[in-house]
Amino acid sequence: MTEIKLFGKWSFEGIKVRDPGLKDYICLKPVFIPHSGGRHEHKRFGKSEISIVERLVNQLMRPGRSGGKKAKAINIVKQAFEIIHLRTGENPIQVLVRAIENSAPCEDLTRIAYGGIVYRVAVDVSPQRRVDLALRYLTEGARLRAFRSPKSISEALAEELILAAQDSNESYAIRKRAELERIALSCR
Repeated sequence: MTEIKLFGKWSFEGIKVRDPGLKDYICLKPVFIPHSGGRHEHKRFGKSEISIVERLVNQLMRPGRSGGKKAKAINIVKQAFEIIHLRTGENPIQVLVRAIENSAPCEDLTRIAYGGIVYRVAVDVSPQRRVDLALRYLTEGARLRAFRSPKSISEALAEELILAAQDSNESYAIRKRAELERIALSCR
């Protein structure tokens, strides 16, 4: 039996999640095409059981120009993975996992009201939300990089993933995480 590879090219074998908190929430179950048809939707914490690549694709379909166009979002990710492989020589799935680990914030803010006075308090972030925020920041950064630019969205996504995987401050997701944690630190 042949091995299941993403888009017929990228193997899920040997992909390591270094962050122990995110290990259970980054699903590396092999799939040919990242499209499950929303089978996870009615189950609590079901989204942690779908492929991390599909979650990236779903984030790309946020309302706007490509809202709801899953085939278009899959093609964007496919092209971005090709670019990542050409630039780094690594498995793009490993680059995506490392980018998520580096851009997932550990602290967030919440508002607590005591008798009309509102306090902002730093709180720890659950692992599920950390992955959600990391994916949101990565796709948001790619959108901003491609907007009013000669770069295509797939080039912008590839660049954002590579920079976030290297923990570079040029990445939108890394800057956003640092800003959020800095504000949370000042509210302690």
